[in-house]
Amino acid sequence: MIGSIIAILGGLIASASVIVAKKPNAKELIDKLTPYQGWIGVILAFWGVWGAISLILGIGSLSLAWIIGLAVAVVEFVVGFLLGYGLISKYLLEKNETAKEKGQALRLKLTKYQIPAGLILLALGVLSLVFYFIG
Repeated sequence: MIGSIIAILGGLIASASVIVAKKPNAKELIDKLTPYQGWIGVILAFWGVWGAISLILGIGSLSLAWIIGLAVAVVEFVVGFLLGYGLISKYLLEKNETAKEKGQALRLKLTKYQIPAGLILLALGVLSLVFYFIG
């Protein structure tokens, strides 16, 4: 359930401009989350990696819930990387110039996917929350 909530928060922040354009009253909530964007991104990226590894190692059977879980983990990593890139760069890539350049290049390639990935993550987070309560 915590993973679903983290996914929903990350999806909200990543797709904030689209959400605020359609629902102006959501701006207040998103403005409260924005100062924590970097930390939410870092948590989301690590949570995505952890989730993907856990799912792949425990691949007992391919089910719809497993596929949705893997999709959530992959999109969590992408959105988390984009949202948390500033902190990731500051703490992990600062000392290695090559890694910093490669990270920046990857971020530039993925930036155009931030809003769609945020919307997908938001939908997958809600869907996984529904699966949590009915399954």
